[in-house]
Amino acid sequence: MEAGAVIGKQIIIMFIILLLGAVCHLRGLITKEGTKSLSIVELNIVNPVLIFMSYQTDYQPALMKGLLWAFLLSAISFALAIALSYTLVRKSERYCVIQRFSVIYSNCGFMGIPLISNIYGSEGVLYLTAYVTLFNLLVWTHGYMMMKGQRDFSSLIKALRSPSVIAVFVGFLFYVFEVHLPEIPYRSLEYISSINTPMAMLIAGATVAQTNIFKALTKSIQIYKVCMVKLLIVPLVTLGVIMLIPAPSMVKMVVTIAAGCPVATTGTMFAITMDRHPQKCSEFFAVTTVLSGLTLPLVTMLGDKLL
Repeated sequence: MEAGAVIGKQIIIMFIILLLGAVCHLRGLITKEGTKSLSIVELNIVNPVLIFMSYQTDYQPALMKGLLWAFLLSAISFALAIALSYTLVRKSERYCVIQRFSVIYSNCGFMGIPLISNIYGSEGVLYLTAYVTLFNLLVWTHGYMMMKGQRDFSSLIKALRSPSVIAVFVGFLFYVFEVHLPEIPYRSLEYISSINTPMAMLIAGATVAQTNIFKALTKSIQIYKVCMVKLLIVPLVTLGVIMLIPAPSMVKMVVTIAAGCPVATTGTMFAITMDRHPQKCSEFFAVTTVLSGLTLPLVTMLGDKLL
């Protein structure tokens, strides 16, 4: 019940901001061109700052072993998600790339952090940073190239030089060597990172308003397929595999919950900046977010019982 209450609260918060973004577009306050500009700011400034700031915390040697397990299990989870996406979503299907991206990458930050914090406290959040770190590394390399449709070496180098990937490496070095920013720059970056979720939801809402989502729900079978694979198959397969690994139970649960979070908003922002069917990405995001209010508590309770 506790997990369900936390998830339900996050969904309500998310959709209030999303609806505001939709209203802003309908009233002409956020135009289609403005949505694209905001997405560029979010992906290149706000998101990297948020990643860096997540590492501005005290280093705890006792938790390093659990953190290393979290990195290993998170890597296994992403490998399974990628394999499932290529197995269950055929190349010939319409919106194949967007479907696969949606299946692999989850909204593990906004949905995952408050849920994990409420259940497992600060230790659980620390383990979740491993999943979030790998998410950012993969989404800006594998995910970026997949959405862009380019897989040459130059695209990989460009992706590795992206602000978010650089923020991961710099933030981790600051964490390991216990480098803490002075108060003034810290507070400035903290203000920037705090607008990450509101801006992402406003962008998603403005994008949703550019399409008829209710019509899509009745005529697009891809939405229900993505929901089934992303919200149930991926986390349950992840749980089944990592159960066999002798890692701490808390780490296993954190990774399972992160894998079961709804579709990432990053996909919508990539689609906007690359002109790659952003409305369809928004549909996947919106519907999986609603349904995760039912699936995440089920996955959490099942994992808790098995582990």
